[in-house]
Amino acid sequence: MKKPNAAGLPPRGATRAFTVTRVRVEETLALRQAVLRPHQSLEEVALPGDDDPSTVAFAAIDAEGELQSVARVTIEAPPFPIDDLITGGTPKWRLRGMATRPEARNQGIGTAVLQAAIAHVGTHGGGLLWCNARVPAIGLYRRAGFTTYGEEWLDPDIGPHIVMWRWV
Repeated sequence: MKKPNAAGLPPRGATRAFTVTRVRVEETLALRQAVLRPHQSLEEVALPGDDDPSTVAFAAIDAEGELQSVARVTIEAPPFPIDDLITGGTPKWRLRGMATRPEARNQGIGTAVLQAAIAHVGTHGGGLLWCNARVPAIGLYRRAGFTTYGEEWLDPDIGPHIVMWRWV
């Protein structure tokens, strides 16, 4: 392993020890706010469905107990027509609130959290998994088997996005 930098963190691209585990959704709010929506309060970062029984959250936690990456999934139909993609009662899941600390990126941490969310969907009926991906994160989702749907759009508060989806 490379030597830590002045802040005590491994240099970008170095591997950091972490564990991915299921956590309570409310435990993800501070990281979601810091990374995704710093202009909002913690209360505003809470998403519709965070308290739904189908909603689960995962986090990568480092050796010091700090959350490095988080994501949550819930049963939710996508906002795009799905007749050409699926039939009948196929479950539809939404990935949301995926956030990784900037200093923890490119170390496999976000990928591990994303894989935990995908695995959860797979063990709970599978189906269509979709998200509104931030454009800079498209590569992460593509490596996990997601495909884009439609055109990019700009959320004025949080930047450019595109819908992505995959089968689980």
